[in-house]
Amino acid sequence: MALNTALSSKEELKTTDQQTTTHHINVERQRTDVDSLYDEMNLGPVLKYEAFRQAMEGRKELPIQNKNIMTVIDFSLASTEKRLVVLDLNRKKVLFNTLVSHGKNSGENYAVDFSNQQESLKSSLGFFMTENTYNGENGYSLVLNGLEEGINDNAKARYVVMHGADYCSTGTIASLGRLGKSYGCPAVPRKYAKPIINTIKNGTLLFIYADDPEYLAKSHLIHQPNILMAQFNKTQLAKSNEG
Repeated sequence: MALNTALSSKEELKTTDQQTTTHHINVERQRTDVDSLYDEMNLGPVLKYEAFRQAMEGRKELPIQNKNIMTVIDFSLASTEKRLVVLDLNRKKVLFNTLVSHGKNSGENYAVDFSNQQESLKSSLGFFMTENTYNGENGYSLVLNGLEEGINDNAKARYVVMHGADYCSTGTIASLGRLGKSYGCPAVPRKYAKPIINTIKNGTLLFIYADDPEYLAKSHLIHQPNILMAQFNKTQLAKSNEG
């Protein structure tokens, strides 16, 4: 499947000076191993390229025990969509693609507000490592360790865990027009909780994505090629005006 993210070998930028003269700048854009893997795994129908790209950057930088299994949650999507994807990068397979709830105070159908604060009842973005399982008031649950200081490192203190929930279901969507909401946990459909948790427990990477400028400004793990391109564009415009 062709990558639908404008990954051509050459991109054209246009800049306009005060005399409305258009300058064309060709910028080479090399395809990467991440681009190729995204295509090879046919991820277009289940996962945005940018969410996958950012997840892979963190995977490269972080000392994760089991890098073969990776989970991505895309909170830029509505709660009525299947926002959770579990990938086996070694076998190049999609293992799960299902619904996942966001925090009560993060938004209604869309998660738009995120926090690392206790009692915020909001979801946190960024990179987590899965740890042990336990049986609690929400049933079989998975401990998540937030790996980004000031962004999600209070996850364990906030008891942000993965668990199953009856409100994370197509029935709830039918009655409310959206999923039910958690206290900040990424809750999954009850019937998938155990198989998903058993697949990703004990040292795999979980990345919660959103198209969120505040997260990108704080995170030290994500490169921002679009911002770099904009800076390049601005520099070229300034040079053109000087000439």
